[in-house]
Amino acid sequence: MSAETVVYSARKIVTMNPSRPLATHVAVRDGRIVAVGNAAEIAPFAGGAIDDRFRDKVLLPGFVEGHSHIMEGMMWSLPYVGAFDRRSPEGKVVTGVRDIDAIVARLQEAESRIGDPNATLFAWGFDPLHIGGRMLTRRDLDRVSTTRSIMVIHASFHISNVNTLVLGRTELLHATEISGVVAGEDGLASGELQGIAARFRVFRVLGNPLSSAITMHDVDRYAASARVQGVTTITDLHNDLTDPTIELYAAATRSPEFGVRLVPALASASHTPEQAIAKIATLRESGNDRLHYGIVKLVVDGSIQGFTARLRWPGYHNGAPNGLWYIAPEDLPRLVDLYHKAGIQLHIHTNGDEATELALDAIEKALAATPRADHRHTLQHCQMADAAQFRRMKALGVCVNLFANHLFYWGDSHHDLTMGPERAGRLDATGTALRSGVPFAIHSDAPVTPLSPLFTAWCAVNRVSSSGRKLGTETEALGVEQALAAITIGAAYTLKLDHLIGSIACGKFADFAVLDDDPLAVAPAGLKDVPVWGTVVGGHVRKAPRA
Repeated sequence: MSAETVVYSARKIVTMNPSRPLATHVAVRDGRIVAVGNAAEIAPFAGGAIDDRFRDKVLLPGFVEGHSHIMEGMMWSLPYVGAFDRRSPEGKVVTGVRDIDAIVARLQEAESRIGDPNATLFAWGFDPLHIGGRMLTRRDLDRVSTTRSIMVIHASFHISNVNTLVLGRTELLHATEISGVVAGEDGLASGELQGIAARFRVFRVLGNPLSSAITMHDVDRYAASARVQGVTTITDLHNDLTDPTIELYAAATRSPEFGVRLVPALASASHTPEQAIAKIATLRESGNDRLHYGIVKLVVDGSIQGFTARLRWPGYHNGAPNGLWYIAPEDLPRLVDLYHKAGIQLHIHTNGDEATELALDAIEKALAATPRADHRHTLQHCQMADAAQFRRMKALGVCVNLFANHLFYWGDSHHDLTMGPERAGRLDATGTALRSGVPFAIHSDAPVTPLSPLFTAWCAVNRVSSSGRKLGTETEALGVEQALAAITIGAAYTLKLDHLIGSIACGKFADFAVLDDDPLAVAPAGLKDVPVWGTVVGGHVRKAPRA
């Protein structure tokens, strides 16, 4: 056999290939898998030499993060003010802040390090539901500075909090009649801005840290975040894809040192359908083995924990007003139809079940007008879908990518405030998806929650909130192997890349997650704690940094 063939031995190889689920050896040539099997079966490929560096490790297909964002690389240049500890792209643990005074203190420290008096202080990660419901008001942020603009981006990335100076500069302090401008007790704007319109008004004045010029450092940091967690294919599931960003992604992914495959999705909000369709056609021709274009992202509603998702009757459990439409209900069918006719795969953000119903109606109408096999339109988050909606997904050929991490981070809030006990039990209903035969994945939405597929799988298996409350464990919990499939071959299927990635099989890219322990052998409660040694991408081995 060719001298270029490398055979790796391992303690165990979990392939996610049903025709050969387990193995001990894998042969790799030219970045692809030549063969998988036991020592005797692979011996003809070895040429007498075996690479034993993984002899005490367990190999899985490289994890596929089917819903995450480049902000995971960008946000770590800003102060983090979330309540939970997070792991940075460098593998360092950044401690959370659990009350308003601690948030103000962290912001004061960050503000003191800014030399330019005109620079805005941006921070990220805040969520009042994680600190007992205490809101971060303009007056709290005024304690940090009354002369510097301050914006704190909510953990969901659908809400922002600003100081009085920002409200004055944007003429929003007295504009509580504008949708998304939340009023305080004094009748003036509280500092909380919801949805797109109000926040974009601020971004026009301050600049937008979520879509400002992306640097190579941001991209490299994003890739580093992935490698630390065993991820070999990652998405950027909502990007304007400006010309500089496209050039940057091309340069990054052409580098031999870039250790992940990247799947960007074009943000529909920044283009007309005609512009987006033309751009996707061009981008498809400019990809490479590590850069895959072809997806358009539609965002229909907001977030449940931010009370901006659209819910069907009876609405929010605590009586809060229904959420916001990010796309007008009467316009969504037109958009879906145009993209569907053009042969483009749509990934559609629907958190609330009313938004899910609207999206399914639009897809059904588009399919009736233009039947199209294997379209794989995918509902993203889709957190409150019920059994009837999953049956519709199956009938329509729709995939779903469920936000399993929500169970841990916001499960208690959904149980007590947003959904109530009954509906909270079906949150991110992986069990129903499995029984209905709907192709599905699970995801982190990083940086909304931490990028860590093993943690995401742990959430889907154990369905435990941060307080220890169990949510739908009898009906919606996955087995460990099913959860591992959802972060490998399941996610690959939703991206239309399952012919290239997602399992360890002949002909596919040689992309592996290298683990110190066997996730199928540990107790389900320990799944999130299985250490990641590193990754292999296209046959290139990279050890993950350790904290």
